[in-house]
Amino acid sequence: MAENVYSAVGRRKTSVARVRLVKGPGEITVNKKAVDAYFPMETLRADLKRPLELTKTLGSLNVYASVNGGGVNGQAFAVRHGISRALVEMDPNLRGVLKKAGLLTRDPRMKERKKYGQRGARARFQFSKR
Repeated sequence: MAENVYSAVGRRKTSVARVRLVKGPGEITVNKKAVDAYFPMETLRADLKRPLELTKTLGSLNVYASVNGGGVNGQAFAVRHGISRALVEMDPNLRGVLKKAGLLTRDPRMKERKKYGQRGARARFQFSKR
């Protein structure tokens, strides 16, 4: 079995996705489930397939993703990030297209930690003068 497997890690918020790309009919599997079953929202599936559409590799690569942590939205974007990075590993010439679309940038926005003596990250407890 000497087929080429390209792998990468994608991240978003607290989600981490390990993605493998293999030549094939274009099946997308997330956590051993079909992408339609794992991500029921059409918008998330469309976002996930965006790097494949931009590079015109949608029907020629199978995507196997293992994702954990975070919520549904974060997981979908982590898989998208992983697919983009694996595509660049497969063909460095695709980097320009993906970079211009902003798909190689790891989204740094995370939840801010709660601070001591406060109700939340920035919200304070109600002040009482008396």
